[in-house]
Amino acid sequence: MSRRKKHPRWYFSLRSPYSWFAYRDLAERYPDVLDTIEWIPYWEPDEESTRLLAEAGVTLPVMPMHRAKNFYILRDARRWAHARGWTVTWPVDRAPHWEVSHLAYLAAAEASRGKEFVALAYRARWNQGRDLAERQTIADIAEELGLDPAVADSVDDAGLRAKGVECLVSAYHDDAFGVPFFVNGREGFWGAERVSAFVAAVRGDTWDGETDAPFPVPATAKPA
Repeated sequence: MSRRKKHPRWYFSLRSPYSWFAYRDLAERYPDVLDTIEWIPYWEPDEESTRLLAEAGVTLPVMPMHRAKNFYILRDARRWAHARGWTVTWPVDRAPHWEVSHLAYLAAAEASRGKEFVALAYRARWNQGRDLAERQTIADIAEELGLDPAVADSVDDAGLRAKGVECLVSAYHDDAFGVPFFVNGREGFWGAERVSAFVAAVRGDTWDGETDAPFPVPATAKPA
């Protein structure tokens, strides 16, 4: 993948509640943009993917999450969802292995069902509280899409593993350090609060400076 692609794109994670929030805003408010941008998965790599990344000279800016940050995200995500009127069933990740779901996404995308896979994966994780590291969860999603349940075994496919590493290398070259991360030209936008800024850039509009966060933004004094 080239370092500077011209096509607008977003890096999303099936793990992140903030990626889910951004996905819903794009799907419900800006479906025209969601349909035209490139979708690239991003996740915390396992040992094998980390080894392949190292061979490519890439070290992702991924660090173990501090306990305090984890609890903050839990509270903040619930606050965000409540403000939007969304129902969340918080999942329990018993043995997180994010290649299982993200490489399955790549397999579904090869069958032209990638976007539908993401929708069902987010539903499974955030509405049903299911574990996306469980192959049965992925097999159920595949069957609902009319795909071979063997999509759940994509993590064992060397070709899909290599393609997944290409996605992570692309993120590295785009300076993505978290998700959701959006890129338009040379401009990067990080976080669910920057969906409208990214949309404005893609459409060639001027961003109005408003945040996408569902909380009141306190008025600030205008400079003299």
